[in-house]
Amino acid sequence: MFLAGPMTKEQVQASVLDAFDCSHPIPPGSKQHFEYLQSRGVTHFKVPLSWVQLLPTGFPGHPQQSVVTCYQTLMKQLLEVGLQPLVVLHGSTVPDSLRSRYGGWENPELGDMFQQYAEFVFGEFGDLSESWVTLSSLEELRDAELQNAADAHNNIYRHYHQLFPGRDGGISVGVKASKVPIISDTQLLIFSIKIQYDCTAGQNLAEELKSVLGKCGDKPILFYEVALMDCSSYQFLSDTNILKALGNGGQNVLGFDMVDMLRPDDPTPKRHSHQSDRSHLQTSSCSLTYCKTWSNFATMTLTERDAFLNESFPVDFQWASSSESFKVEGGWAEDGKGESIWDRFGHDGLAFANQTADLACDSYHKVDYDVYLLRGLHVNTYQFSISWARLFPSGHRGSQSEKGALYYDKLINALIDSGIQPVVTLYHWDLPQALQDCGGWTNASIVEAFKDYADFCFSRFGDRVKTWNTFSSPWVVSHAGYGTGEHAPGVKDYVVASYQVTHNMIKSHAEAWHVYNEKYRKTQVGRVGIALNSDWAEPLDPSRPEDIAAADRYLQFMLGWFAHPIFVDGDYPAAFKTQIEQKINECPLSEPARLPVFTAEERKRIHGTADYFGLNHYTSRLVNNSVGGCTPGPQGVGNFQSHVDPSWSSTASDWIYSAPWGLRRLLNYISTEYLNIIKVPIHITGNGMPTEHIGDSLNDVSRIDYMKSYINEALKAIHLDGVNVQRFTVQSLMDGFEGPQGYSERFGLHHVNFDLPDRPRTPKQSAYFYSSVIKNNGFAAKKQFFYAPELKNTESKQNTSIPPSTVPSQARVVWRKFSSQTNLQRKLYHYGTFPQGFSWGVSSSAYQIEGGWNADGKGPSVWDTFTQNGSIPDNANGDVACDSYHRLEEDFYMLRALKVKSYRFSLSWSRIFPDGQRISLNQKGVDYYNRLIDGLLAYNITPMVTLYHWDLPEALQTLGGWDNVEMINIFNDFCDFCFATFGDRVTFWMTFNQPHTIAWSGYGLGQVPPNVKNPGIAPYRVAHNLIKAHAKAYHTYDDKYRASQGGLISIALNADWIEPKDVNVPREVVAADRALQFQLGWFAHPIFKNGDYPDAMKWQVGNKSELQGLKETRLPSFTEEEKMFIKGTADMFCVNHYTTKIVSHVTTRLSPQSYIYDQDLSEAEESDSPTTAIKNQRAVAWGLRRLLNWIKEEYGDPEVYITENGVATDITTTVDDIDRVFYYKMYVDEALKAHNLDAVKVKGYIATSLMDSFEWLNGYKVGFGLHHVDFTNPIKPRTPKRSAHYYYQVIKDNGFPLPDDEKILYGEFPKTFNWSTASASYQIEGSWRADGKGLSIWDKFAHTPLKVSNSENGDIACDSYNKIDKDVEVLKTLKVTHYRFSVSWPRVLPDGTTNHVNEAGVNYYDRLLDALEAANIQPQLTLYHWDLPLALQKVGGWENETIVQRFRGYADLLFSRFGRRVKFWITLNEPYIVANLGYGYGTFAPGIYNRQYIAAHNLIKAHAEAWHLYNDKYRATQGGIISITINSDWAEPRNPYKQEDVDATNRYLQFFIGWFAHPIFRGDYPELMKTIIRERSLAVGLPESRLPEFTPEEIKRINGTHDYFGFNHYCSVLSYPVNLGKQQDYEADRGTGTTHDRTWIESGSFWLKITPFGFRKILKFIKDEYGNPPLYVTENGISERGEVNLNDVHRKYYYEQYINQALKAQVLDGVDLRGYTAWSLMDNFEWASGYEERFGLFFVNHSDPTLPRIPKNSASRYASIITCNGFPDPALGPHECLNPDPEVTTTTAVTMPHTTAAILPMSMVDFLGLELSTHDAEVALYVIFAFLLVSVLGAVFVLHRLWKTKRNLKKAAVESVKMERM
Repeated sequence: MFLAGPMTKEQVQASVLDAFDCSHPIPPGSKQHFEYLQSRGVTHFKVPLSWVQLLPTGFPGHPQQSVVTCYQTLMKQLLEVGLQPLVVLHGSTVPDSLRSRYGGWENPELGDMFQQYAEFVFGEFGDLSESWVTLSSLEELRDAELQNAADAHNNIYRHYHQLFPGRDGGISVGVKASKVPIISDTQLLIFSIKIQYDCTAGQNLAEELKSVLGKCGDKPILFYEVALMDCSSYQFLSDTNILKALGNGGQNVLGFDMVDMLRPDDPTPKRHSHQSDRSHLQTSSCSLTYCKTWSNFATMTLTERDAFLNESFPVDFQWASSSESFKVEGGWAEDGKGESIWDRFGHDGLAFANQTADLACDSYHKVDYDVYLLRGLHVNTYQFSISWARLFPSGHRGSQSEKGALYYDKLINALIDSGIQPVVTLYHWDLPQALQDCGGWTNASIVEAFKDYADFCFSRFGDRVKTWNTFSSPWVVSHAGYGTGEHAPGVKDYVVASYQVTHNMIKSHAEAWHVYNEKYRKTQVGRVGIALNSDWAEPLDPSRPEDIAAADRYLQFMLGWFAHPIFVDGDYPAAFKTQIEQKINECPLSEPARLPVFTAEERKRIHGTADYFGLNHYTSRLVNNSVGGCTPGPQGVGNFQSHVDPSWSSTASDWIYSAPWGLRRLLNYISTEYLNIIKVPIHITGNGMPTEHIGDSLNDVSRIDYMKSYINEALKAIHLDGVNVQRFTVQSLMDGFEGPQGYSERFGLHHVNFDLPDRPRTPKQSAYFYSSVIKNNGFAAKKQFFYAPELKNTESKQNTSIPPSTVPSQARVVWRKFSSQTNLQRKLYHYGTFPQGFSWGVSSSAYQIEGGWNADGKGPSVWDTFTQNGSIPDNANGDVACDSYHRLEEDFYMLRALKVKSYRFSLSWSRIFPDGQRISLNQKGVDYYNRLIDGLLAYNITPMVTLYHWDLPEALQTLGGWDNVEMINIFNDFCDFCFATFGDRVTFWMTFNQPHTIAWSGYGLGQVPPNVKNPGIAPYRVAHNLIKAHAKAYHTYDDKYRASQGGLISIALNADWIEPKDVNVPREVVAADRALQFQLGWFAHPIFKNGDYPDAMKWQVGNKSELQGLKETRLPSFTEEEKMFIKGTADMFCVNHYTTKIVSHVTTRLSPQSYIYDQDLSEAEESDSPTTAIKNQRAVAWGLRRLLNWIKEEYGDPEVYITENGVATDITTTVDDIDRVFYYKMYVDEALKAHNLDAVKVKGYIATSLMDSFEWLNGYKVGFGLHHVDFTNPIKPRTPKRSAHYYYQVIKDNGFPLPDDEKILYGEFPKTFNWSTASASYQIEGSWRADGKGLSIWDKFAHTPLKVSNSENGDIACDSYNKIDKDVEVLKTLKVTHYRFSVSWPRVLPDGTTNHVNEAGVNYYDRLLDALEAANIQPQLTLYHWDLPLALQKVGGWENETIVQRFRGYADLLFSRFGRRVKFWITLNEPYIVANLGYGYGTFAPGIYNRQYIAAHNLIKAHAEAWHLYNDKYRATQGGIISITINSDWAEPRNPYKQEDVDATNRYLQFFIGWFAHPIFRGDYPELMKTIIRERSLAVGLPESRLPEFTPEEIKRINGTHDYFGFNHYCSVLSYPVNLGKQQDYEADRGTGTTHDRTWIESGSFWLKITPFGFRKILKFIKDEYGNPPLYVTENGISERGEVNLNDVHRKYYYEQYINQALKAQVLDGVDLRGYTAWSLMDNFEWASGYEERFGLFFVNHSDPTLPRIPKNSASRYASIITCNGFPDPALGPHECLNPDPEVTTTTAVTMPHTTAAILPMSMVDFLGLELSTHDAEVALYVIFAFLLVSVLGAVFVLHRLWKTKRNLKKAAVESVKMERM
């Protein structure tokens, strides 16, 4: 406690200096005086009571009530301003009224009376004080007097604590320091001591204090009076002897009397009357806290000040990094976000180089990327701010954006999943612009708005967020935002606005705190504080008291402005208020400042509203006193100026200079000034420095120096000063948008490349430094890490002998099991997870990453020798590689971020034994691997160590290398050393990596070191030695180390999967099996089976050798002893796998002798799979599952670890490596299938590789890494690729849990749901010239060469014109309620006009409608499905505006003729296809190019006219509904983490569905579309946009012309941006390319992939975008091509999945879905694809003149869905809807593991694997004969046709454009 007082009578009667005793009223100015004291740091005020005045008779029963009230009032005044009363009951002199009766203190009865008096005082004033002195002058008493008084004190002490149990306050007695020895032996518990000091006696006082403190022992001490004689307070506080005496005693010093230290210093010291000065406090001096804090450090030498403290932080210390929403998020207008003041600031060109925060770091899309960095840093806390405008675009709750909230949900959840605690700042400067338009923080209404915003955040996120900053650096908002105007919102008003803003922010903070405290604290148990920014202020001239006072004022104007109201008394500092008041008085003509006033209620509500003190600190200032005049602003009003010392290190900011010692001083100041009463911890919520945006941004040594020194100063404050600092936050996590400085200043620990749309984040060197500080929890030397692994494998897992393989092996069952799979079966994604404990890892190898090729005594390896001779592209080598030898922390960072369970690396033999043998041991090499292993274990990562990964010591190669049998023992000695040295911590060993590569590539082909080219003999000899070397190492481990170390040991073998060219040809299967035996079995057969080579290999090599005239086989033989020694020498099966090959049997040549010719086979790529950057290494995921099954079958079902698997990309692919994502997505799933479906014991998966590295013969031309390494940069920076984030997610999920999208929803559609199937006139009708039909554009197009596949046409099609009965019959079997068909415009109006109606055509549709009505099937009639009358096309078709009226006339005819029976009308089908493919790309009729916008314009107007016609003329009488059918894919960003891909997706949808839906449902083309086309048109000099504009009248007429939303959908795409330059067409306007996910299952159409999830999403999109109109799906289906298979499982799967997604949309998303239509009823003419693509539920046999409609299996499945009206829940038992009708034949399914076999009813036969009735089988037989005949004739015809047309062939226009199947 810091003491002042007491009040004297001088303040009431000028001549009397005694203590005020309430014999007169309290003086009027007392409260202001108390406020001033409180502002100077005083915490307690002495209130001596008058025993005489209170109890004139001495007895408690007769008090003087006015005096009691006076004292109560005085104490309440003190409490109101934040001062605690220290109540003194009495001095020592006995009152006269009692002396006459009891005498003095020698009478024990007086002690009793004193106790009664004390009880009276406690009763009256006990609630107003917690600090008491019973007797203030005990030194005046002697002997018995002293003992009786002490006894009375002790009794009062006990009585007090009985009255007030649990109180922290205390009771003491007062005594002069010189008398302490006299009373120190009494039973007193607390001493209140009086001391006196003058300059000449300082040393004597110091010695006296030491003696006094020694006598007091461990009792608490209060320095009750400190009298300064002839001295300034500065001299006293600067006396180091006094300070040391006070600081070294170890006592609990409760407080200090500071009244004399509050006196102004007099340059001419005079002897003062101590008592008289105690009420003359002037404001020119510094506050008590500042003077004490500053003086504590002022005498330090620079050496003492800057001494480094090598200690640790407390064990629970929180390490954090931070970001701020507007600086990093980007997505400024995404998902409904409102504009913020910083958006406006940037868009107004006010930031550096006109930069904006529109994209920033794109963190809105990169949650996973940012959390990845945090895991790498190893922080346990992340501080980020919420964008108010993202949650509440208008600033108010009514505008809440759910998508904005979901973003923060995702971020918070990701942090918690990674073990990182979120710290959320509610406001970091980015006010919604809508609120700023109303005055922003100057408007008092913002307090309620902020309260409501905070309430929402607490309620939404508070279950997970436990620490909240209401504001961060609010001083910057007031100062720069509303004062100087440098920041947004750019208001320049330091007179009124700046102070009003602070006033409202403080009240807003308090209201938010109270909301949390009252509504959420109890259930959420969190903390709410505020993060205030402050420099430290040091006096410019320490010898000038006025500069010391100016420095104090600097702090009050920066920190105290906010901290004092919150932490001290609810109001601004008194010195601050006084200074402003003085300025106002000095400046009557120009108001310098207007400080608002808090009401008493506001002060009470503000005071104490913080659970911690958040501090943002970056720099310090030297401050001097100045005359500020009448200039507004802190320096002018505060009368100070700030400076920096030229010696301080500068930064990229002209504001931040490095002065780390200021942090320690500031922490001490805060602890004393603000946290003395409210004991809350300090959180350092921001500290950092910027570097320039140019230069070496990654090697940021200046930041490391800054961080190191500032963090150490915080450590000193904790350890040396006892300041309660609990968190340190480095600003910032990554570079960002720094307000006015834009991107020119970089604060980040991670570099962000703002020139690239990916915004890649790369750790700077400071990130690695910070992570090392976190790892060590400070700077203390880290203790040695000891690891005692659990002994799990103390016994060998050596398998019993397995019989040798047959030829072919029994594992050939794998081909039988898998090779006949359909594409659907092969590609169907399997969802599931691996078992707990599955080992997820990444890999590397020594030569590829370590570098340091000759560092610290390492010897050369064969790869050093090879590469240094220039044998690799670009003369690349591994001399430096990734420099991992020097960058272990950087590798640990990546591994932490990935959260892998294991890390596979290899030991460099020549680093440990430079010449290959133990005698050359290099301890520094051993130390490196010890550091690596210990580091891995510290992060719970299992080391998987490869003993040999190709880098043989060159010294051993000179002995012959692996062709020398002596290598077996030499290698064993190396292994023995490694087991002994590292085996206490390594429990997973691999002897060799890919011995096949060593033997064949190194000694056969000679491609890799040692480059021996001896393909016929050396590979077999080398392999022989490698196998024996492996076996010996295994036995060494097994015999010497396993029992104590409990590890596993094996060998890592490589294997491609081998697929026979034709699985139905036995010789090809034998060849495939032989290929596997030569590659994998070469090593696996001896080790895992019988100790010998496979018979297939021995047979082949032996026979070849004999044919070559050799006396013995070139394949060496093992002795029986060796076989016994070798077999079973592996505890698990480790396999490296990358690709699949196709082989076939061939007879190869005998010369030259070669391992490759010995195999008698040819090898080819699997041509249907994607290529990679490595030649002949395609990504064939399904091969992995088959390989794993083959291993299971061939080698006795071992435990399998996939120890390498990955894909290479070329150097142009840096961080957006989507091919690698697809690779892992598919390959890992195949491993999961093997485990879950095939019971293969897959125990682990290792992704290759951790980072890009030296890739052997490819050098640095390709990369396998999950992290990109910039090899051109000397520090080899590592940047995570997209695949790293993907792989982390796979690890986190332990596979692929079934996503919600894939879960079946059981339930029914509404009873009124429409079930339909569809066709179109040209596609099915045929009869192209029958009964007066006119020609259509498709008649002409199909009869134009090279327009339609196979020169096919719709002349006959399905002949539906003549088969109404057949069509209706099949409709009835489907049980549809509706049938969608189109009318052929030229069939009813041959010339397109109503001038001539073809009644025969009309009659056809009448008959069709009659038949449908008879079948109780409702018609859905499409007016136009692309077959425009050719006559109309001749006058321009859809380009001619007259067509609008032509279409209206045509529609009028149909409404009038058919409207009685048709209640569901579709005006146009897919106008997008009509316009874009017909008039844009020219791939559909009429084949026009680049006129799509004109055509679309007229299509839309024609639709509107037809709608109005029906609405005005027919609706009332016919009662139907009418609309348009629009088609669209769903689009997802190719990279969802990338704003430009997100933008491309939006463009794709707006240019697709929006092109037609927007005008009809919202009135005009999408704004985005209009803007882009207009800007691109004008940019090339066109006078206007190429997109026509609707007039206001047209907009009004078009808008709302719908009764429902007709929608056709088939699939989804992945979108990404493309730039086609100045090209003026639709594709260039849209600027979007598309691709697909490789896991999506293909169909018969190149553009159509099975993507059910997209169906639900686009239905929801339509709901949200167009107001949830009634929606009818008018087409949805899938195609096949090639061989006819009526068991169309892919179509059944498609319909089940898509229809279920529609059910989800309807039930879960609230989409108003009214009907579903399957496309199509039957196989038909699929436009430009002819009859190659078949969508039908019924197969139409075009080889049969009768064109029979044969049901596919999908037809019955669709019918059952219709009957069930959805998907009945099987858990509720069999549903009656699944019972077949009696007349319908069915099959019964018998389910067996992984297969379903059909048992056919008697009326069914199995015909070529199909389940057919006898009649259908007979028909099918005829069909086959017909196909055979047609095929023969067709072959002749095709050959002739090819010869004839070869010269005329040309590439189809715009091949990349999707050709819709209609």
